[in-house]
Order: sequence, then C-alpha cells, then structure tokens
Amino acid sequence: MSLLRHHLFLAATSCFLGVLVLFSVLCFHFPDLLTSRELRAVYTEEFARTLLLVGLAAAFVTGTVAVLRDQHKRLAFTGVGAATAAVLLGGTEVPFDGPIRDTPFSLGLDWFVLALFFSALVFIPLEHHFARRPVVVFRPGWRTDAAYFFMSHVLVQLILIIVTATTSLVVASAKVPGVQEWVGGLPFVAQFLLAVFVADAAQAGLHRGYHRIMVLWRFHAVHHSSPELDWLAGSRVHFMETVLTRSVVLLPLLLLGFSPNAVNAYAVLVGIQAVVAHANIGIRFGWLEYLVVLPRYHHWHHARHRDYWDRNYAIHLPLVDMLMGSFKLPRDGSWPEEYGVFKRETVPEGILAQHVAPFLGDRTYDEYVH
Repeated sequence: MSLLRHHLFLAATSCFLGVLVLFSVLCFHFPDLLTSRELRAVYTEEFARTLLLVGLAAAFVTGTVAVLRDQHKRLAFTGVGAATAAVLLGGTEVPFDGPIRDTPFSLGLDWFVLALFFSALVFIPLEHHFARRPVVVFRPGWRTDAAYFFMSHVLVQLILIIVTATTSLVVASAKVPGVQEWVGGLPFVAQFLLAVFVADAAQAGLHRGYHRIMVLWRFHAVHHSSPELDWLAGSRVHFMETVLTRSVVLLPLLLLGFSPNAVNAYAVLVGIQAVVAHANIGIRFGWLEYLVVLPRYHHWHHARHRDYWDRNYAIHLPLVDMLMGSFKLPRDGSWPEEYGVFKRETVPEGILAQHVAPFLGDRTYDEYVH
C-alpha cells in the first residue's frame, strides 16, 4: 500500500468509525425508535458500551494521526468531529434508563452499525491479503453500495413486515397434509440442511426469472451494474427485489413447516454467504467449489461474458444449478476479466436514480442485456 493510500486509509477509518460511534450513541438515546427489537436480544448493554469505547478511541487516534500528517484532512476532521459529537452526547456514559417502549415500528440502526463494523473488520483485511483483483477499499461506486448497505439494514424491520404480510395469508390458508409434521419433526441439523436446499432452489428459480423476464430484469440489473465485486458490492439490490426475493424464499420454508430455529439459522447463513460470494477473495478452494457457492463461482455469474449471463443462479449449492442445467465453472481455475451489465449506460449511477430507473422508459430486453 502506498504512503498516500495509507494516509487515506487512516482518515477514512476515522470517518467511518466516527460516524458509527455517533450512530451508536443515538441508539442509546432513542432505543425504541432506532434499534431492532430482535437484535437487542442478541447483544448486551455492556458489549455495546465496550464496542463504543473501542470505536471512539480508534476514531480519535486515526483521525489525529491523519491530521498531523496533513493528508485527507476533510475526512479526518469529519471522523474526529463525529466522535466528538458522540462524546458530547454522552459517549460511553450515555444514560440508558430502560425499559424500552414497545413501538409498532423502529429502525435497525444498531443492526447497521454492528453489521458494517464487523463485516469491514473481517473482509477488508481478507480482501487486502487475498485479493483476486487489486481493488482499493474506497473504489468508485463504494458510496452507492454503502447507501444500499445502510438502507437494507436500517429498514430491516420494514422489510420483515412487508415480507410477513405477503406470505402470512398464503401460509395460513395452505396446508400440506403430513409434510409439515414430518419436516417439523426432523432433527435440527436435518431441517437446516433441507431448508438450505429448498430455499436455494426457490431463490435460483426466481433468479433465473430475473434474467429472463424483462420486467424483473429492470430491477435485477441494478445488482449487476457494479463493475467491481467485493464484500460491499453484494448490497447493491433494488428494494423491490429485496422484498420479492425474501418473500419467495421464505414462503416454501413456512409452507413446509420448518421450525423457527431452522429458519433463523438459514437467515444467518444467507447473510454471511451473500457477502462471501461477492467478496474479492481469490483463494482456490478445489473440490469445495463444486459443493458450496464460493467467490469464484458467483463471480462468474456476474461476469461481463455472454457465455455466463444465464449461469450459476444458486447462492448456496452448485447442486441446484446442476439440477437446473445452469451450472458452468471453468475447470482451469480462471476468473472473469470484467463484471457488470453489457451496456453500462442502461443503469444510472446512485441509489436514488437506480431505484427510479426500472419504472421509467421503454427500453427493450436487448438494450439492457447486450
């Protein structure tokens, strides 16, 4: 890493952590409005305060060093300023009286903070040391992908409400005699493995529809518009696609009677594997690439290559693509040279323009894909 990039990394780290600690303090002040009820049950107040202390210290140190070295001072001052605001609002001693009021809806700002912090902590070093392509952390388009990451995590409860509403009526009225009892009676491990296969089959079928049906492709093209892939790029998904995909995947799991524990375990897996599959990690995994979807497998799905635009729809199991006839992976271990849609101008830049674009114009299918 060059000296210039090193200074950028320090200033950007300060800005990144400063904003996160400020958000964290706001979560302490307004937990009923800004935190997810489901996630609050996972972590403790002590854990949150400890993480806040570490973030504050790191934001001040990295920002101060960047300022003293006179590099990227705007980013550094933003980080130090945000951290200072967090301290003035209470810092690690921010009062928390509880109990938290039960509100019909709240934002998942705590989920965004925790997910972004730990994802960056794990994947930025991995992508630095094992990168397939030399892509800088703050590549072109990272702000757009960060905005998608923010939206999908902060609006997690809203997405859950919509998905639940779209599936509950069907689940309540549909009964599969004997099947629900059989599935619900399976051991947890068997339920989980079966849930992965069922969910991946549903997702892959819909995914193929995204590529072959013009109305759906307009939304899915947003996900394929990034010219670079890394751990953050997988977040670039149109809100409508997020809701539709989660509804279609959840529906068979509920219809077939999988237990809440199995469904929750699958939700954890899909969150992790979706990030891993897009990560800029060039490690070869040998025969495992034919059992589990890993970066090279999914990268070929995103390849700007005519032989692969209709291939590798699975997100968990290559077996699903083998059964669908859409499996394709070079045996020589090669990776794609380019990523993205064939005509880049068909997808605008920026999260707002990308959300509006599918509803505008009358572009033909060929204009989007070729």
